[in-house]
Amino acid sequence: MVMPSFTVDPEDDTENSGTKARELTPLKIQEFDFSKLEIRPRIHNIDRHRSCEVQALFELSMASASPRHTLKNLDHLKIAEHLENAYSPSWRSSVNSPKASISSHLQAEAWEALRRSLVHFRGRPVGTIAAMDPSEEALNYNQVFVRDFVPSALAFLMSREPEIVRNFLTKTLRLQSWEKKIDRFQLGAGVMPASFKVFQDPIRNTETLIADFGESAIGRVAPIDSGFWWIILLRAYTRATGDSSLADTPDCQQGIRLILSLCLSEGFDTFPTLLCADGCCMIDRRMGIYGYPIEIQALFFMALRCALTLLKQDDKGKEFVELITKRLHALSYHLRSYFWLDFRQLNDIYRYKTEEYSHTAVNKFNVMPDSLPDWLFDFVPNRGGYFIGNVSPARMDFRWFCLGNCIAILSSLATPNQSAAIMDLLEARWTELVGEMPLKVCYPALENHEWRVITGCDPKNTRWSYHNGGSWPVLLWLLTAASIKTGRPQIARRAIELAETRLLKDSWPEYYDGTLGRYVGKQARKFQTWSIAGYLVAKMMLEDPSHLGMVALEEDKQMKPPLRRSASWSR
Repeated sequence: MVMPSFTVDPEDDTENSGTKARELTPLKIQEFDFSKLEIRPRIHNIDRHRSCEVQALFELSMASASPRHTLKNLDHLKIAEHLENAYSPSWRSSVNSPKASISSHLQAEAWEALRRSLVHFRGRPVGTIAAMDPSEEALNYNQVFVRDFVPSALAFLMSREPEIVRNFLTKTLRLQSWEKKIDRFQLGAGVMPASFKVFQDPIRNTETLIADFGESAIGRVAPIDSGFWWIILLRAYTRATGDSSLADTPDCQQGIRLILSLCLSEGFDTFPTLLCADGCCMIDRRMGIYGYPIEIQALFFMALRCALTLLKQDDKGKEFVELITKRLHALSYHLRSYFWLDFRQLNDIYRYKTEEYSHTAVNKFNVMPDSLPDWLFDFVPNRGGYFIGNVSPARMDFRWFCLGNCIAILSSLATPNQSAAIMDLLEARWTELVGEMPLKVCYPALENHEWRVITGCDPKNTRWSYHNGGSWPVLLWLLTAASIKTGRPQIARRAIELAETRLLKDSWPEYYDGTLGRYVGKQARKFQTWSIAGYLVAKMMLEDPSHLGMVALEEDKQMKPPLRRSASWSR
């Protein structure tokens, strides 16, 4: 077994080095108090408990409201009072239905599997491994991945077990601080690891953390998204616990600044978006997402907004706050203007003139109308829209990417009208994007010559498989959060009910194959941890929507959307 060239064996107890919580200086971005939606979070119980009844009552109250109302337009206090008091026998009989019993059993099995995946370092849990499939070679599935751990972390935070998340945050922070070299080239100081593992030496009776910063990854690509997920999770931990002492530590503040230094550095770019290589995020193999993929841009936007709430208002912090604010305004304008697609915008692109010059150019990226794919004209509904996969000179990737669009809603990169349009698209194209197993990671799949050229004949990313149009159950938690934030939880409930018919029976697969997601992925690992955790987070969020506050940000009124309005935005 070939070990990476750098290891870390932290001796100091950074978990216990928290400083006294500070009194936060008010920022321009005000976070919505999602706790007003419903009764306070409670300890999760594997058996059927009162929150199951709360879910049913909450959904009825939501159904009685206009489906286009966002959560902030609801009368939260009245809903909370109704949920607390309306426990009639008729409700208990409906909750005790066979469907509710199956769901309760599924959650119990999921919690048991999630706890089996825990990884311990020196007696403390520090994360969850990617998968526990005994029938397949472990490869790197026995490691703790930063992005994979996020749904696990949210599940533990929702069940009031924050210590696991705190340990994870501090250990990955320690790994960030070590020198990172790949083939004699030193990576930036702010790079977070893609994953780490606990190496046990039985002879010396020691445990060592070993990190992978990309030198062992497919294609040797550094993970751009790890740092963003780390900041997002740190904010979720702070919101869930009400304790800012971890975020206030000098190490955490320095870690945030190092990540920001990497992505806010000056360069030759004329765009505020981040230039990325293929394989730098959840789509970790060559899939034609090089350039400015929406997944990274949405995560970048959300991480910047989370960093604003976490950074101290000292001399170093204020410098970054100013940089973040400027970048957020430019980034929101760019993405809302050039990445957004609906019927009206598609018609405009269809009529583009090319070879335009000067500031008056309409076709600013010189996109050829003949490059519009045939599938797109039938895919875009009259009402609805989405953020396309990529925009760069002479190229627009019109594929739908689920994670980027859900994060756009949660971070409020999408305006309220755009968020509603994304959900409209999901409902209008339910068969294509959800099918029989939620949820397509991207749509449509690359096929034939296009697949050979773009993926390099990747045998794992054949059409409608893996990241090439495969269906990933982990995306359930993102869809659920987006559905609740837009006031349409019935969309999430419908998707979860689909998943519940197969997940346990199929042993919690990593992904599903086929145009409808009917088949367990040909190389999918069983007992995939983030499939398990994603389901649990989705269920708990539906039961107690106040959990949404961990992962959702309200709109920043100062980042005004473009003045031009499309047809799908009118209500």
